[in-house]
Parts: sequence; structure tokens; C-alpha cells
Amino acid sequence: MTAGKKQTAPYGHWLSDWSSADAASASRDFAELRAGLGGLVWSLFDPADASTRLWHWTPQQLVCLTPDPYSVRSRVYEYGGGAFCLADDGLAWVCEADQQIYWQSMDGAICPLTQRPACRYGDLVYDPFRRAVLAVEESREDDAVIHRLVAISRIDCQRAVVAQGADFYAAPTLSGDGQRLAWIEWCRPYQPWLATRLYVAQWQAEGCWAAPVLVAGKGDDESIQQPAFDAQQRMLALSDKNGYWQPWRETQAGSNVLEPLNSRATDHAGAPWQLGARNYQVLERSLLLSGFDAGFLWLAEREPESGREHRLANEYSRFRQLAADDRYFYAIAASPTTGSEVLAIDRASHEVKVLASVGCNLPAEEVSQPQRMLYLSGTGESSHGFFYAPNNSGYQAPEGERPPLVIFLHGGPTSACYPVFDPRIQFWTQRGFAVADINYRGSSGFGRAYRLRLQGCWGQVDVEDAQAAVRHLAQAGLIDPQRAFIRGGSAGGYTALCALAFTEAFCGGASLYGVSDPLSLRRVTHKFEADYLDWLIGDPERDAARYQARTPLLHAASISVPVIFFQGALDAVVLPEQTAQMVTELKRQGVEVACHVYAQERHGFRQAENLAAALAAELAFYQRLL
Repeated sequence: MTAGKKQTAPYGHWLSDWSSADAASASRDFAELRAGLGGLVWSLFDPADASTRLWHWTPQQLVCLTPDPYSVRSRVYEYGGGAFCLADDGLAWVCEADQQIYWQSMDGAICPLTQRPACRYGDLVYDPFRRAVLAVEESREDDAVIHRLVAISRIDCQRAVVAQGADFYAAPTLSGDGQRLAWIEWCRPYQPWLATRLYVAQWQAEGCWAAPVLVAGKGDDESIQQPAFDAQQRMLALSDKNGYWQPWRETQAGSNVLEPLNSRATDHAGAPWQLGARNYQVLERSLLLSGFDAGFLWLAEREPESGREHRLANEYSRFRQLAADDRYFYAIAASPTTGSEVLAIDRASHEVKVLASVGCNLPAEEVSQPQRMLYLSGTGESSHGFFYAPNNSGYQAPEGERPPLVIFLHGGPTSACYPVFDPRIQFWTQRGFAVADINYRGSSGFGRAYRLRLQGCWGQVDVEDAQAAVRHLAQAGLIDPQRAFIRGGSAGGYTALCALAFTEAFCGGASLYGVSDPLSLRRVTHKFEADYLDWLIGDPERDAARYQARTPLLHAASISVPVIFFQGALDAVVLPEQTAQMVTELKRQGVEVACHVYAQERHGFRQAENLAAALAAELAFYQRLL
């Protein structure tokens, strides 16, 4: 990034002042946001000390609410979410260290509301009518993990069970008058993006909730998420019954009958891996909602009756955690050139004000921006992604040379990548690599049919899409197909290992806490994903041959190119033994292998030092192969 004449150097070997430490520092991110307490409260994760703290914004000041040594984070379902909620006179939050709920008053005093060491809590919602915190409780009892909806009294810390019996719960939501409580539940073997049920209960004069009524989700072909209530006490929710997660609303308050609202045929939310999502907000006569358009997200205020729509904050390409008060719409947003920001959008003028930003110390002209990829894969099906060209103002490549490619694979696998500033991607493009960040078939954001395309086909269609991406970009003259690398974390690591074992499209790759033995994972993984592999691959007995064919550990002999591994020693999702076995087998086959294990990391690295070290090690590994 030096001014003046460009230096000529091969792609992949450019130098940059923007270091792996800079990229790790830019991984700061906002997690959740709620309107209240005279303004706004959000949580901010900082990899410098791997902590998440709460910040309180009012028009007069911005202050950090979380004192040392506290960090605010839920681990319910391992992926957490819904780690805090607001009342008029304080807030409740989940302490990362012990997973208990604490109450913090506005004078800063902190006291525990729960003291149940065998339990975790998440998806917190405050009930002002009964002065209680509603939450999803995850309880370890004997050899089982039990989930319930509970209410914790602020007055005496007494715990009351609101709902139990289902395998999983999410999104407890009160009507504005406090008389109805809605929630989402589902049972094994389903995941929340496959089949869920929407229930509602009525408050009784006897001082308890009546037996719940099933409102929607009577079959196994509908996923419902994010219930809400409007000013007329009508219940709303996002349902994919018509092919996309779209808003549905009660015909009238208390009818328990939902009908689809006038909305676009697009997903208005992603797969609910985490609790506490807010992808739409009910307003007086309209909805504030986000939606997908070819992988890009937009934000709009939409009037369901008339269909009139006003697009907002058009320079941003992802929106989450929506909220509103009388003056502003709020959102956590990001764009291709900026990291996450907290926005306040004036409801009258639509003027956008940035309340907080994670910052980006990479100049805008140095940022490689996403180019939409739509390409054919498999038997002619469309797949999606984003292409990032090498970009460093201080360098140019020798004439005629095409850049090496790094394929990025998101986790999940039912998740998504987004066209926003990603410091990891920019780390590579600064050094003369091209990057393809792909939303292979099975990703969310493109409708239910696209999301279900992975059923029984994991390790097949995702691998086809990665291979097809290389072919597509090579035919366009954008990359050198002989120098293509593939990398992914968690489920993305599995796809990367399968691609290295079952195709010849890549000259090396990286697995970050990735799955190498699905059957072993199935035996030890946590409850939330205990049946996921049966859906992704098949029944272990009936489809044993399929597991045999798609287990990278059993096909280590088919991998002939170098592989680098990264693993957290505390990972409870993909156990460290998985990576150790794969490394041992590849070494036995004579494959060049590197492995980095981080003692204090879990599933997904959070510490800046380790994030930086992993990037630097992966770069050095690939550069040797160039």
C-alpha cells in the first residue's frame, strides 16, 4: 500500500502493511441490539480480550455497562444468542463464565437471578407485568440435556416452568398487553430451519399461563421463527410455508389463525442458528424488515396493506438486529467497504446516523469489493457466491499472469456468507489472491427449496459447487485454476476435506475445526445437532455405504495435496480428536500436513492473537505451494 509507482510481483506474494494482526483486530463485531432505557443497548465482541460487553447509547452519551471481569454471552445450543434483555429500570444478562442470569440496575449494582450451575440460559425477554425474566433454560440432568421455557422472578429469584416437553424452545414473546405469550418449539429429529411449531398461551386470572395452543407448524414442511405482536395484539411470525421466510399475521387478535402478508417472494431471515434474532420489527401501521436479493440484503419500511415500500440505508448490504423507537429505526448493518456499524435511521427524513462502528483500518480504495457469482453446477442447477479480485495499490502482477484462488466455505452448512467487509478476505486479496466466497446449494437466503438441497447430499452438492466455482472463474479468465486452494471452518472444513479427497480441482487447503469423520461426530455431538447428520447424509445403518463414501478420514489416501489444520482444544462441537486422527492418517500417507491447536479456543476462534496467528500460518503454507 505504498504511494507512487506499482511494484511488479507475482500474485500471491504481494506485501501489505495490513497485517494478520490488523485483520484480527478488525474482527470486532456487534452481536445484539435492543431499544430501551432512553436509547439503545448493544453488545460488542472484542477479540483483543475475547470478551463481549454491553454498551448503552443515549443522545447525550455512550457508556460501557459491563464492568470487568464480566463478559456477556449465552452458550445455549452451543451457539447462544439472546444474551440480554431490557426493563425500564435495568437489564438482565447472561454471564459468559457461569452461564447464569444477572440483574444490573442503572446505578451499576449487579446481583444474580439464577444460581443453578447445571443450567445455561439464553433468549432473554423481560416480562414487565410479572417482573420476571423469560428465558430458554438448558439443564444437564443425569445423562440428559433438557430444555424448557422458564420465568425467573426479579422479586424473589423464584423459577417457574412456563413450557416443557419439547426438545427445543426459542423466541418467547409477550403481547403488548402482557396477556399472551408466544414461542417457537421443535423436536428431534428436526432442526429449526426444517420444521418448527408456533405456540401461544393465555394468561389466566388464577395467575398462571393456560395450556398452550398450537397456531402453526402442524406438519414437517414448515419452519417458523421470530413471533411478534402488533399494536392490535395480533400475532405475527416468519414462516416459509410458501417457500420463503415471509411475514404472516393473525386474521384478528386471538384468532390463532395466520395468513400471509403482502410481501416479496424472498427470505426475510437466515437460518436460526442463534437465538435472539430480530430480522423484522412491527411498527404502528407498517413493518421494518430486511430481505435477500441475490445474496445482498436490503432494509425497507413496508406497508402490508398497500404494498408501499421505502428502501432505507441503500449503501449497506446486510442488516440484522432491527429495532425502533418513536424517532429512529435501528440496525446492525455492514457494507462491502465497512465493518459492522450500529445505525440510527431517522423515521421522518430517513437520514442515516452511525452511532458506533467496529472500525476498519484498511483504506476504502484498498478494499476488494464483492462481485456477484451466479453459475451452473451439478446437473445444471444454479449456485451463488461472491468473487473478490486481488487489490493492492502498491502492486501489479507480471503481464499475462492470473491470480491464485482461495475458495471460502461457510459453516453450518445451512448458513450463508454475505457481501460485506470481511477482514479475512481482504487479508488474502491484499496479498494478490482472488477469493470466491460461495453460498453452495443448501445455504440459507435463497428459499426453502435451495436450503433443502443438501438433504442426503452433504459432501456431494457442496463439493460440486466448489469445483464448479473454480471452473466458472477459470473460464472467465479471472483465476489460475492450477493454483486453487479451498478452506472452511466447521461444516465448511468438512466440505474442504471432501473436495481435496474426491476432486482434483485444488492444490491445497485448510480445515478449521472441520469434520473429518461424520459418524464419530454423530456419536459425540451436542443435542442441538444430534440428528443433523442423519438429514445431511443419511441413516448410519441404512446408508452406511454413503457414510463410507463421504468420510474424508476413510479416504485420506485419496488426498495427495498439502493440508493445514486449525483446532481449538476446548471445542465441544467438533472434538479435537477428529482433527488429530485426520492429521495422523495423512502423515501416514506421506502427505504434507501442518496442524495448529489453540489451548483456550472453542468452536470458532475468538482471541485476536490466535486469529492473527492462524491467518499468517495459512498464508505461509499456501505461499510455499505457489
